[in-house]
Amino acid sequence: MFVVRVVAVLAAVLLLVIVLWDAFETVVLPRRVSRRFRLARMYFRVTWPRWVALARRVPSLERRENVLAVYGPLALLALLALWVVLMIVGYGLLLWGLGSPLADASHGAPTFGTDVYFSGTTFLTLGLGDVIPAGGAARFIAVIEVGTGFGTLALVIGYLPILYQAFSRRETNISLLDAHAGSPPTAGVLIQRHPPTIRARRLTALLAEWEDWAAELLETHLSFPVLAYYRSQHEDQSWVAALAVILDTCALVLACGRGLVDDELAEQAAFTFAMARHATVDLAQVFQSPSMRPTRTPDGRLPPAERVRLNEILMGLAARSEAWKNGDKDMGDRAEGRIVELDKLRALYEPYLEGLSAYLLMDLPPWAPTPGALDDWQTTADNVTAPSIAVLASDGRSSRRAHYVMPAETAPAHEPDHPR
Repeated sequence: MFVVRVVAVLAAVLLLVIVLWDAFETVVLPRRVSRRFRLARMYFRVTWPRWVALARRVPSLERRENVLAVYGPLALLALLALWVVLMIVGYGLLLWGLGSPLADASHGAPTFGTDVYFSGTTFLTLGLGDVIPAGGAARFIAVIEVGTGFGTLALVIGYLPILYQAFSRRETNISLLDAHAGSPPTAGVLIQRHPPTIRARRLTALLAEWEDWAAELLETHLSFPVLAYYRSQHEDQSWVAALAVILDTCALVLACGRGLVDDELAEQAAFTFAMARHATVDLAQVFQSPSMRPTRTPDGRLPPAERVRLNEILMGLAARSEAWKNGDKDMGDRAEGRIVELDKLRALYEPYLEGLSAYLLMDLPPWAPTPGALDDWQTTADNVTAPSIAVLASDGRSSRRAHYVMPAETAPAHEPDHPR
């Protein structure tokens, strides 16, 4: 029996060290931990695939997205609860290994259940008094456990606000994509609404903002990987899709080259591309598993039909460029050939985006918009359709009031997407 109790003490100490160190690495340590064996990592790798399997059984796409959206917050709370339970059991096992040095006023000789009960009331600072420590070792353990309980509570109180502030900052920029890049957001729409040929300075500033966003995304999601499971408010928005749109836009700008974009815009696109690709590759490696490898389909995300639509967008940009206006009519043909340059750039990031998309069940956006599609901000629950960005800007320039089109005049091209 003595050997068993010694083993119990060693097992209890090991369990407490594992749990406390895992909580420290997850909550306090502000950097990525590359060690394979981690309690939190095992927890997410076990629970997420099973949650995905459950969500796949839901036939409705909207309800399935709602089920997936619950996982992030629920998994976080369950992980905190798991730490608490394991620490209570660990301290209870430690007391039992020391011979249960407790005085139970109501049930006589203490048992392992009494040890766990005392550990729970001590950790949660209930202080009921029906079971009290009866020796110096038990008193010392009780003091340490109370300190652990208070420390865990303090970590939770400080951890959750930081986590949700990072989530809020991430989603603010994603929400802005609705007006800037359409619904779902695409690089084609972003380029059309911020043409590099006539709005280069505005597009440069926009890409600079998204460079900061990608850097913060990398820092926060490496420090707090649970944020990756938090989903956006709308079904056609996600942080993976936003990352794809920014990389696609930078790739388009870089592929266009001189003649269609100026040097300042090209340099900013290169900086943003580098930062966004860094975030994509590192985060894909964080969530890497034997069942999820970056793969490419034969046509990737740019099949022939979509390549044609994207080429039409580039031709339209070429027609508005200064070189075209100055008589360089071959600029359009050269711009059409630039789309081939995308393949080299796409190979640098698309496989990792596809891996993140497959693992997190977040759809990647197309390159070019669907003709006639409305943005989410244009539609409302009462079936009132707002005019497009181009119409609003045109009306503003001509000092005319915006005309809000009723359903009787123009029906929306798709069902309104409402926040959950």
